[in-house]
Amino acid sequence: MRITKFGHACVRLEKNGRALVIDPGAMTPEADALTGVEAVLITHEHFDHFEPDRLRAAATADPGLVVYTCPGVARHLEWLGDRVHVAQEGDVLPIAGFEVSVVGDKHHFSHPDVPPVDNIGFVLDGEVLHPGDALTAIEVPTLLLPGQAPWMTVPDMIAYLRAIAPRRAYAIHDGLINEWGVQVLESVLAAEAERLDADVRRLVPGESVEI
Repeated sequence: MRITKFGHACVRLEKNGRALVIDPGAMTPEADALTGVEAVLITHEHFDHFEPDRLRAAATADPGLVVYTCPGVARHLEWLGDRVHVAQEGDVLPIAGFEVSVVGDKHHFSHPDVPPVDNIGFVLDGEVLHPGDALTAIEVPTLLLPGQAPWMTVPDMIAYLRAIAPRRAYAIHDGLINEWGVQVLESVLAAEAERLDADVRRLVPGESVEI
């Protein structure tokens, strides 16, 4: 399996010549992020994970493209008809050659006046978890770790990483921090890599890993 990070929180996963992409939002500038994918998976409706105009363009260009997402996003995609599939926690779905399990149901608490929106995470082949904007703690070998967010502190991130204790953790969701924040994040990840004796690091946009 090949994992490529794009922009902020978007990843493309490829296996046996097939591909899907998760969360190609407005902070995903790479033009080729959706090229040749069979499916788009969207964790929740926030702009950094979901960009309707880009999705419309991709779906228009490829009539076979399908979308799997939560109810909160699906309500914005009625124009896709039966090409949008509503997923919920507990579902296990065959998508683009992967077995995709759905975990979680709500966004992490982020504002005292705003109820959390729908948020689902995706586990691919029992191997890789993309939690979206949630800290869903399940046992997986590979975690796509939220590296920074307005709703998460560094202690929150560390506690989440230690609760799962994966063999590999690749930080994404870091597009809101400047170069100094990146240095802080990378130093924290390096310390946790040593503590967990695991491959824990940040993926830079365009970087790929093979697992």
